[in-house]
Amino acid sequence: MDFYTTVIRFFQDGGAFMLPISIVLAIGLAIAIERMLFLSKANKANKQALQHIQPLLNQENYSEIVQYAKTNKSAIANLIAAGLERLAISKRREDIEYAMEESVVEVMPRLEKRTAYLATLANIATLLGLLGTIIGLIAAFSAVANADPSEKASLLSQSISVAMNTTAFGLIAAIPLLLCHSVIQTKTTEVIDSMEAAGVKCLNLLSVRHSIGNQDNNSDS
Repeated sequence: MDFYTTVIRFFQDGGAFMLPISIVLAIGLAIAIERMLFLSKANKANKQALQHIQPLLNQENYSEIVQYAKTNKSAIANLIAAGLERLAISKRREDIEYAMEESVVEVMPRLEKRTAYLATLANIATLLGLLGTIIGLIAAFSAVANADPSEKASLLSQSISVAMNTTAFGLIAAIPLLLCHSVIQTKTTEVIDSMEAAGVKCLNLLSVRHSIGNQDNNSDS
């Protein structure tokens, strides 16, 4: 009970700016949770798709891979299917690579969606805390201006303590949001890197089996 009483008193003493900071924190945490779930789901789907596609690649069953990508919708399945579809048109390595890169570029906005908001919300929480402190200090100095001299020191000390609560809460909100932003960015990079690695492996396999070459080699021949 002492903990809850302390928290409630902390919010009550913080003043009006505690509510907007709480709203910013809640929005940021909701975004962070949604992004973490989305990235985890995307990463799991990519791993499952790669396990399904790898044997088909070894068997050169490309038509089934393309059909699987149409129903599976995972990023890696679409990436490999894009390369295989381009292989049916062109034997140049650059063309197949460009088709795979285009697939990565298409999925990146979905992976990075709303992540940048977390850093913005962290900055907003910090600034709201500072603003609340400044306004609280202004109110504190105004309150003690006409107070009895013997009470000024006590009133000022108490008012400053209350005003600092908003700064503390602003930082309490900002720190986890920045941490979530960093973690989500790292997970996003890992998903993109895994897609690019799978694309390179697939491209190298196709190059060996189908004598895929670059534009200069084709022109020399």
